[in-house]
Amino acid sequence: MDDAHGRILIVGAGLAGLSLARALAQAGLAPQVIEREAGRGVAGTGIYLPANGVRALRTLGLDEAVAARAAPIPHQRLLDHRGHLLADIDLHRLWGDVGPCLALPRTELHQILREGVPVQLGRTIRSLEHREGPVRVGFDDASSGEFDLVVGADGLRSSVRRLAVDPRPPVPVGQHSWRFLAACPPQVTTWTVMLGPGTSFLTVPVGQGLVYAYADVTADRAGGGERDGDPIGRLRQDFASFAAPIPGLLDQLEDPARVHVAPIEQVAEERWGRGAVLLVGDAAHGMSPNMAQGAALAFEDALVLAACLRDAATVTDAVAAFVARRNRRTGWVRTQTHRRDRTRNLPPVLRDLILRAFGRQIFQSNYRPLRAPIEHLEEPKTKERLSIPDRPAS
Repeated sequence: MDDAHGRILIVGAGLAGLSLARALAQAGLAPQVIEREAGRGVAGTGIYLPANGVRALRTLGLDEAVAARAAPIPHQRLLDHRGHLLADIDLHRLWGDVGPCLALPRTELHQILREGVPVQLGRTIRSLEHREGPVRVGFDDASSGEFDLVVGADGLRSSVRRLAVDPRPPVPVGQHSWRFLAACPPQVTTWTVMLGPGTSFLTVPVGQGLVYAYADVTADRAGGGERDGDPIGRLRQDFASFAAPIPGLLDQLEDPARVHVAPIEQVAEERWGRGAVLLVGDAAHGMSPNMAQGAALAFEDALVLAACLRDAATVTDAVAAFVARRNRRTGWVRTQTHRRDRTRNLPPVLRDLILRAFGRQIFQSNYRPLRAPIEHLEEPKTKERLSIPDRPAS
């Protein structure tokens, strides 16, 4: 599909939207990117990238830039809340030649993806008409434009999804979470999760002397909305019985505004779009984060969609090819997240016994299909930095 017949609007300038803009530029297409937020900041937390996500960044030509700002993650360690080892997963053995696993502050990853990508900030959509295409888009400033393809890359609470695909809001998966960055204790050297009764506390070094901390509790322990009023107090209460380094990490917390509090949610149903309106990333398949595949799947979506648009004669053909290539892979991850949530919600004695006996086999099974190459893609021959041209609305 040539650029003259490929007027593409990307709604959302998060990880999914920015990676798609870069992938489309590699394919010779010039999308327009809009973002509802007026500022350029993103939540001050961290992100863990499994090797298939790093491989996708390599195809985008960004793996070296990301690795320079990230901490390598050689193992995933599962402990009980007293600090006793349940399972130790060697990530090089798990992923093999796919590549390393990395972790870094989310702001750093966003800045790398954002460089050279023009984004219209403080702009969003209000209506979508003629969804079979060309799509007539009404913007919040009362202007409008026609596009051959509108891509919703605007996250779990996607406006594109709500307007054109599925009006249902996200649904809770049964967990309440807290996220924050803190000074990294010396004993935190790799991805480590401690599991208690209905609780978990994950620590991941992200470089620059920082650790990303993620804690959650099951819904039956979460209580009501009062948790949002004193997140630090609730964290200290819920995780008082956890072994070091958790008490020391919680002692660092002083400003509640630096703790991001939210229920864990997923889309009501995995859906890819309707006509010439397409969803990618969390807008299409947002799910529980226990496989850490949110960003990785978004990067893969971007690369596969760009390849389909490059190779297909029409938008309709490209969308059909994209969904056919992605549906099985994302569906697999969604199924595994549900299975992992069921395992962690078992009675602690049974859960710990299973993880001690079968933890490595569970991880091997969960991630095996994701070691396979991204569908029908090749590694780039060069790693030139891309500058994506602006394209005005029609």
